[in-house]
Amino acid sequence: MGDRRIASAIGYSEKDSAPRVLAAGRGRTAEKIIAVARESGVAVIEDSALAAVLESNVNPGELIPVWCWEAVAKILAFVRTEFR
Repeated sequence: MGDRRIASAIGYSEKDSAPRVLAAGRGRTAEKIIAVARESGVAVIEDSALAAVLESNVNPGELIPVWCWEAVAKILAFVRTEFR
């Protein structure tokens, strides 16, 4: 069975019109993204469906597409209330 680990890192700056994909990958790349986030004290939220959509459709550095805004907004709202 293949490696199913997948991760996408997102970030938001008020200067942007939407959050951005900061990094995305599968397998060892996904493990590294998760490890760096944890080491940096960044919240890690598991949503494999959203991670897969972002990894497959958005390049690092690009803004999150409109059709993903609702899902990303829910995650960012959760992180803001739970981890701050």
